[in-house]
Amino acid sequence: MAAVAPDPPTPPDPPPARGAAHTGAVPHDDPAHRLGLALVCAAAEPALSGVLLLDLDPRLVDPVARVFGAVLAGADEPARPPLVLGAADRDEDLWTRTRIRGGEHGITVRTGPGPLTEGDDADGAPPLVVVPDLARLSVAGMRAAVQLLGADVVTVERGGPRRTVRPRARWLAVCRSADVGRVSRHLLDRFALRLSVAGLRLPAPGGALQERGAAEAREALLAGLADTRRPASGRGVRPVSVDDAAIGRARDLLGPDAGVRRELALLRLARTLAALDDAPSASAGHTDDAARLIGVSVPQSAPERAESDPEPPGTGPEPAGPPGTLPERHGSGGGGRPRTRDGARALRDTGPAEGIGTAPGAAPSPAAGSPYPEDEPAVVRDAVPLSGPRRRTTGPVSTRGTVIGTRRATDLRDIAHVRTVREAAVHQRARRTERFTVSPVDLHSNVRAAAPERVLVLLLDHTCRAGDGNWPEVLAPFLQWAYTSRATVQVIEVGAADAADELRAGSFTARGVLDPRVPAALHRRAGRATPLAHGVELAAQALRRLLRRQGTGPAEAWLVVVTDGRGNVPLRAGHTGRTDGEVAAAGVEDAVEAASRMIGTMDRTRLHVAVVDPGREPYGDLPYVLADRLGAIVVDGRRGPGTEAAGG
Repeated sequence: MAAVAPDPPTPPDPPPARGAAHTGAVPHDDPAHRLGLALVCAAAEPALSGVLLLDLDPRLVDPVARVFGAVLAGADEPARPPLVLGAADRDEDLWTRTRIRGGEHGITVRTGPGPLTEGDDADGAPPLVVVPDLARLSVAGMRAAVQLLGADVVTVERGGPRRTVRPRARWLAVCRSADVGRVSRHLLDRFALRLSVAGLRLPAPGGALQERGAAEAREALLAGLADTRRPASGRGVRPVSVDDAAIGRARDLLGPDAGVRRELALLRLARTLAALDDAPSASAGHTDDAARLIGVSVPQSAPERAESDPEPPGTGPEPAGPPGTLPERHGSGGGGRPRTRDGARALRDTGPAEGIGTAPGAAPSPAAGSPYPEDEPAVVRDAVPLSGPRRRTTGPVSTRGTVIGTRRATDLRDIAHVRTVREAAVHQRARRTERFTVSPVDLHSNVRAAAPERVLVLLLDHTCRAGDGNWPEVLAPFLQWAYTSRATVQVIEVGAADAADELRAGSFTARGVLDPRVPAALHRRAGRATPLAHGVELAAQALRRLLRRQGTGPAEAWLVVVTDGRGNVPLRAGHTGRTDGEVAAAGVEDAVEAASRMIGTMDRTRLHVAVVDPGREPYGDLPYVLADRLGAIVVDGRRGPGTEAAGG
């Protein structure tokens, strides 16, 4: 479906002399030139409004955004400030904007269009939306990208205002290839221009960039646009036709399983390159050039015939390669390696050595340079990445959650004091004041991730692991609950053979059960010491930190304790890191006392507790005693998660 341009397209002026797109004269080996040409195509063609850069250096996000803004604005007007989306954006912040005004009759509140749609009907350069990390984008931002990218018309109805607009904004998103598996395929397919820019680097230390700031990086990237046509602000390129050879070539390059969106994106890019070259139509050569631009492997072909020489029907340039081989299609498994006519692989040089097997929870890295790293097998994914859990709105959302960064403040809430003081200290000599002065331009506020609504706390006693024990199967119901509700996971480990201090418990926090550290913790080898009392204390402290605030704490939390109750390290030894004399039953008594005093008295409105009994003999009653003090249910760890009994 063709995109609707905001203004009637006008024919561009004759472009500067450069090789035609189908001749291969474009230096696609230069990352700066590929990036610059991709930004020019995205600015010229509204159907290419989404640009996804893979493996971009985080220090280059701001310079590349400035370059894209300059390309969109052209030479006639200044670039507009971009809209930056992150992990804490909500629907109320994106689609609507509330304005409070005071008058003679009191204060009036008006709701108008939000930052995503307020610039679509305005004149001038298209707006720019920047996503520094697509994998950490909020669910509201992901849904907005799916709804806006590639759409001809969008109708917004929220909280009273109703607005129908034609989206003009261009999106610039950055994501690591290793994190693509956490992003929805629907969202990835909305980005028509996707290319790997891992080779794009900053100048060497001591260069102009470190001396004069990011302006030199912007000029260095703009230098890659010297031989490309930069359309005027708000103007597109003239429409050109796409011949059948270009369509067939796109199917051959992408493979039969690529999907319609990828084929349309490649053909639209080829059509834009043809228009920038002032060609009458997009040919198969333009399709090859578009594929090289985004990083799709193009097999070498025999020299093309002159356009005046007609080709016999049913014939075409045969790909070059060893005798008896054919190029492999570049779909979801191809890679461009030659194959023989009977389907067997041709002999080739051996690659670098690879290890056999991986650590628990580790995922293979995607192919370097591929614009479609999500096609790689064995990539862990969220079940429903575009739908988030139900969240409460008690209290301002900007002051909740973990601090993940800072930004320039727009109000006096949640000020980042260290960053503000450091920013003010830089300008004290230039201000020439007797006292330390903080200017409004120095103020920075914290950027926070959304507060978790569900929490799973796992207390794992590795010394109770039996020879045939299967912890993943026993803990499957709790892990499934954490997975479907996107719960944060807090893992506390005692008795591991590779523990940093065998007399103390260790812990870590994971964003979810897909974190590789979580399955790795379920397969650790058992050690000698069991600081169970210290582990119970750490679990109580973690729960109190989460549940102490009624308005901002999680809506539901689970504490799952996997232990046989045999703690042989007293709580004092867990605090000091050394033992004093004989232990006897002090470790067991301290664990039961900590469970009763710290966790047994907690409010159970939001907290649920379960104890997994491995069924070891003798002293098989210790898990039940611990469950009685915790007020927990007991899960039979010998027969799996199907059997439960009430503790106490």
